[in-house]
Parts: sequence; structure tokens; C-alpha cells
Amino acid sequence: MKTEVFDIEINELAGFAKVLSSPARLAILKYLSESKSCISGDISDHLPLSRTTVSQHLKELRTMGLIHGEIEGLKINYCLCNATITEKLKLFEAFFEPIKAATVQCDSNKPCE
Repeated sequence: MKTEVFDIEINELAGFAKVLSSPARLAILKYLSESKSCISGDISDHLPLSRTTVSQHLKELRTMGLIHGEIEGLKINYCLCNATITEKLKLFEAFFEPIKAATVQCDSNKPCE
């Protein structure tokens, strides 16, 4: 697919959706939000995932800017990046608002399922 034929905002939303499409990444975000603090321990101790798998998913979340990690000695503290999360959610809301407001229906004789 040629991403360059789409505008920057569409590509940004698609990238965000791709990152969120993984149940493992969603579980990591949920775990970080429920912990109410930065996590310096091994996140894989709290999720049914191997360390390698968690590490790969953390990299994707960091690349998107949804989390950040700061090195402290031999450990990395992982925290949610609420500013980026809020920014991405606002993009989704702005994108879906006109879609939700659309009054066009495919076939008036059939209800949407």
C-alpha cells in the first residue's frame, strides 16, 4: 500500500490503530495505567508474556510515543505518556465525528447489524 498517497493525519491515525491492534500492547497499557506509577520491574512478571515479547511490544509503544522509558541503573522505568495518548485520542475523535454524524444509510429496508 502506498502510504504517501494519504495525508499525514490519516497515516498517523493508521499507525496509532496498528499499535493498538495488538492485545499484548493493550494489556501493557492497561497494566501501566492500573499501576498508577512508573514500572521499573519486569512487566512480564505481571502479564502472560515472555520477556522478549514484552520487550518487543514496549519498543512499539515507545516508538509511537505512548510510553517512555528512563534508564535508572540497570533497570528502565516505564511510564505512560498521557500527553501523546490524549493527542492521539483527539485525532481519532476528530476523524470519527463526521462519520458518526453521517446520515447516509446503505439500504433503508435493512437495519444495520
